Amino acid sequence: MVLEFEGVEKSFRDSEGLVPVLRGVSFGLKAGETLALTGESGSGKSTVLHIAAGLEAADAGAVRVSGQDMAQMDDAARAGLRRTDIALVFQQFNLIPSLTVADNITFQAALSGRVDKTHVDGLVEALGLGPQMRKYPEALSGGQQQRVAIARALAARPRLMLADEPTGNLDEATAEDVLAQMLKLVAQTGAALLMVTHSPAIAARMDREIHLSGGQLT
Repeated sequence: MVLEFEGVEKSFRDSEGLVPVLRGVSFGLKAGETLALTGESGSGKSTVLHIAAGLEAADAGAVRVSGQDMAQMDDAARAGLRRTDIALVFQQFNLIPSLTVADNITFQAALSGRVDKTHVDGLVEALGLGPQMRKYPEALSGGQQQRVAIARALAARPRLMLADEPTGNLDEATAEDVLAQMLKLVAQTGAALLMVTHSPAIAARMDREIHLSGGQLT
């Protein structure tokens, strides 16, 4: 298993006290497997991703990535795991505006000491980014920026890819092309993919789907 959730609980505090968000969530994700996480707005989908990435801590239960228990790791260890084993892709692209496309793509791989030119060149070719490599993000379309974000995520050969509505800001045709390329590349690299989506059509493209409602999987 690349990702394991066992009885995960999470609450947040508001003006009226603690508000439960996750109530005993359990699931697993194997290498090379794609999993859609669906649910209504506010159901806790993004919280699941943040806990899986080590950006938030579970209140109870166990979370393991690559067999490592997140609860037993300090902030530095979790940050290290994000550099080496975990990649994140969001709606907003989150590219570094002062870096070229080429430098954005290799940024995380450089942090993890895993820059592999042959691998990066393959990603660039597969995503059709060759003509864009010397440009800066502001010169790219939304679809091109998301392709750069996907290339950056996969450049370090992560074991786990976490995606939060990665095509949500794209038009339908561009979204379909970006999704197809993402799934193809994930399959080629053997990464596990957990994708939050509101789209039944996108969820149907994944190997499995789990649904969050009332803080529990249904």
